[in-house]
Amino acid sequence: MSNPAVYPPLTAPVANSFGSVPGYEGIGAGGGYLPPPMPMEPVAPPQPGPVPDDWNIPSLTEDVARVAFKNFASSHCCYSSDPANDGVITSMEPYNTYRYRLETFTESRSTEWAHKPHEGEAPDFYTQTAPRPWEIQVMPPQLFTDNTEKIRVPYTSSIKDCHSCHATGTMPCEECHGNGYKECWVCNGSGTRDTGDCTHCNATGKDRCTVCDGQGTKKCETCEGKRQLLTYIELKVEWTNNVEDHVVEQNSGLNAEELRSVTGKELFKNSQYLLYPLLGFPNPAISEASERLIREHQSKYGQTSRILQQRQTVELIPITKVNYKWKSGAHWYYVYGKEHQVSADYPATCCCVIL
Repeated sequence: MSNPAVYPPLTAPVANSFGSVPGYEGIGAGGGYLPPPMPMEPVAPPQPGPVPDDWNIPSLTEDVARVAFKNFASSHCCYSSDPANDGVITSMEPYNTYRYRLETFTESRSTEWAHKPHEGEAPDFYTQTAPRPWEIQVMPPQLFTDNTEKIRVPYTSSIKDCHSCHATGTMPCEECHGNGYKECWVCNGSGTRDTGDCTHCNATGKDRCTVCDGQGTKKCETCEGKRQLLTYIELKVEWTNNVEDHVVEQNSGLNAEELRSVTGKELFKNSQYLLYPLLGFPNPAISEASERLIREHQSKYGQTSRILQQRQTVELIPITKVNYKWKSGAHWYYVYGKEHQVSADYPATCCCVIL
């Protein structure tokens, strides 16, 4: 059996200094986010557009409300169908509400040192001036779609010995600690059993390590056995769609959080580089929300990212409170959204047993 390999202590990877690369000074070895170029100013505010004649959604019919309630009951295994089938609707109260949504699509860039196994690539460090982070052309994804892309910055790569294996291409096997063998699991390393010598290990007390095939070493995972690394500055580009909603307060009693899962009737939508607040909207709360959120987004995201596009949407979400009687008791449920979702304090449940 060969003696276990002896390795010098591991050291941290050696990287070029950011200060030696023009355009990357002062970022530090750990990398960091980079401020975007000077932002453009918003375009001139548009004039108020034509206001639709009808801002309301047609009232919900009793038949539609009843079907929605039956579907709601049948989707819960512990709900009796009796209230949905036998309940008598006594009144229906509309509580339609507006939802304003602002989306700000941004691009941010950060840099850090990275490395990969050297596979014969020619180093290009200082052969030309490295482009600055925001000078590198990157194709953005579809607007308002999150995505991330990593790019090797040209003219920043050099070749270094692998810091993990010290350019040997191998590392001690962690399973056998570099010995090439482990304690025999049959005799617990004693070499004997109650009946005599251990036949599994031929009385040696040792078992060949199957992970490294008895070699005591494995291919270095950092350099994949190549012994050298190509080190370079890596540019990370992140596109993020920052979305914020404002629901106009309504007095139905329905939890506003439940409205996040439904859609409404789209009344207004516009998109451009930088938005101006809505003008002349019939509900002043929407105009106020538009002004506040646009101001906050442009201040918050314009300092650390590049704003590529903004979009604002106004929806009218249908909400109907349905009052009904069942077994001489008064009850209610809500039907909301174009999907006719239901929220209810259901009056007839049973105990379910899942086998």
